[in-house]
Amino acid sequence: MLAVLAPGSVWADPLLTYPLRVGEHSIRAELANTAETRRKGLMFRTRLAESSGMVFIFPREQRISMWMKNTPIALSVAFIDVQGRILNIEEMQPHSEQSHSSAGPAKYALEMNQGWFRKRGIGPGDRIIGLERLPGPE
Repeated sequence: MLAVLAPGSVWADPLLTYPLRVGEHSIRAELANTAETRRKGLMFRTRLAESSGMVFIFPREQRISMWMKNTPIALSVAFIDVQGRILNIEEMQPHSEQSHSSAGPAKYALEMNQGWFRKRGIGPGDRIIGLERLPGPE
């Protein structure tokens, strides 16, 4: 079966991941854009493929806090503003209930394997490309 997408349309593979980019680095991100998917996040996952992650989309820009309850893999989370700029990145430990918060009002949070951003020299001020094409929050 051949699928043709209109320019600017959102593309998703059968695993419901979406393409994002930061600099020269590609990301395949699962979407957490409902209250339920944001609540569950990556809980109970035992692994996350390299350059794969989960992007959380919130209804409005706000101070966002994340934790690792029931999440057995170490993650890094980038808090991102409405323009796609990374505000700050936090390192999170498995099963921790410690709160990790955005440095300012954020619209998105992107969880990746721990150290993914650091290993690629990605930090505050860098821009995530592709967020503007994702489905909105529900």
